[in-house]
Amino acid sequence: MTHDRIEARLAAVEARIARAAARAGRDADEVELLPVTKGHPVTAIEAVRSVGLGRIGENRVDEAETKQTELGGRKALVWHMIGRLQRNKARRALAAFDVIESVDSLRLARTLDRIVGEEGRAPVEVLVQVNTSGEDAKAGFEGGDALSGVREVCELRGLRVAGLMTMAPYTDDETVLRTTFRRVRELSEQLVNAIPGYEGRVLSMGMSNDFEIAIEEGSTRVRLGTVLLGER
Repeated sequence: MTHDRIEARLAAVEARIARAAARAGRDADEVELLPVTKGHPVTAIEAVRSVGLGRIGENRVDEAETKQTELGGRKALVWHMIGRLQRNKARRALAAFDVIESVDSLRLARTLDRIVGEEGRAPVEVLVQVNTSGEDAKAGFEGGDALSGVREVCELRGLRVAGLMTMAPYTDDETVLRTTFRRVRELSEQLVNAIPGYEGRVLSMGMSNDFEIAIEEGSTRVRLGTVLLGER
């Protein structure tokens, strides 16, 4: 991935983001683009930096560690953990990532909180992953458990809950996608009013196949891999 190539792809993606935001009566500046570099070589990360993007998303702790070693450090990027995180890798994840977007259970949240306390770290920014699609294969807090779950996560002093993350079903059914994303936005609005400590400023939802619909339904962060960096 060369600088010129990613620059052209970025311009096209930003235009699509702007059009989706305009359709919803929103400002495109309200939507943050998170490049997803999982499965791509470190040259993709260098290309991301070359066009002025300061954040990247990775799905696996091992892969992020390897890339940081190859790069000689984090390269002043903000690293987001966006994949499923096993509790036995929580300490390593906290060392490798600045933001954990995939806090999908109280057990994981409590493990992260404990490690933050043991290491004397400042509170770590997290997103609580929710499942509003009803798919059994999707991780995250569901239904009525979401409100009580987020409340308990917000009570953990080592974590700062910036908002919610979700993964929509992989489908072309626009109604399903809109319903999934809308429910997350409505849940976040409910949580802001109900839970002290819940910031509610980030809704991380939408990927290469559905990010425009996600923006129209309120997303503030879209996680884009293929559409920005090409096939892995």
